[in-house]
Amino acid sequence: MSDKLKIKLSIADRMYPLTINPEQEEGLRKAAKKIDGLIKEFEQNYAVRDKQDVLAMCALQFASFVEQKSIDKEYMLKDVEDKLVSLDNLLQEKLS
Repeated sequence: MSDKLKIKLSIADRMYPLTINPEQEEGLRKAAKKIDGLIKEFEQNYAVRDKQDVLAMCALQFASFVEQKSIDKEYMLKDVEDKLVSLDNLLQEKLS
């Protein structure tokens, strides 16, 4: 078992101390950097009242990205399944 690592992440000008597994560090740091980049983008392009509004929009964008990936994966799996069924049917015809 690996030792825990204590890190501090800055998100929206606030520090968040975390105790994590070392293998999580890179992903968490990249995620925090993406969030801060998205915050800056929203603040520059939209009239926002406070950080909570910006953070809500960030959360929505990230959540919709995850959901869209899930939907895309379902469609891809269905497409692959349909193609395999067609291929199986074709093979059954040729072997009969």
